[in-house]
Amino acid sequence: MGQYRIQRLDDQLRDEIASLIMKGEVKDPRVNTFLSINRVEVTKDLSYAKVYVSSFLPDSNVKLGVDGLNAAAGFIQREISKKLRLFKFPKLTFVVDEGMKAGFNMVQKLNELEREEKERNDSSEAPSTGTTEE
Repeated sequence: MGQYRIQRLDDQLRDEIASLIMKGEVKDPRVNTFLSINRVEVTKDLSYAKVYVSSFLPDSNVKLGVDGLNAAAGFIQREISKKLRLFKFPKLTFVVDEGMKAGFNMVQKLNELEREEKERNDSSEAPSTGTTEE
């Protein structure tokens, strides 16, 4: 399968899995609708697909959600295989994606540094109010 077709399959799987989660069709109580599917990587032979999941929920909730998704992987595969016509449907494996949260934390740190630098510049440029008395 060509690289472009695999990329389209990645995107299609991502959209379908996200749709199942948002509609609440995955009945596992650990799966929260606040989980987001960032990306899917399908192997070239279509045997496996790694699904990256993230959220701004606490880390423990995200890990529970990923465990719930892994438990429901068979159901998810079956539901999506009804919609997509593939000769071989990949086995889904869900993993926690730390990239989104790490990127958000980095932006927060950069904003904080920028604010501190602005405060330093503002305090150094403030006119002195000291008067000299003779």
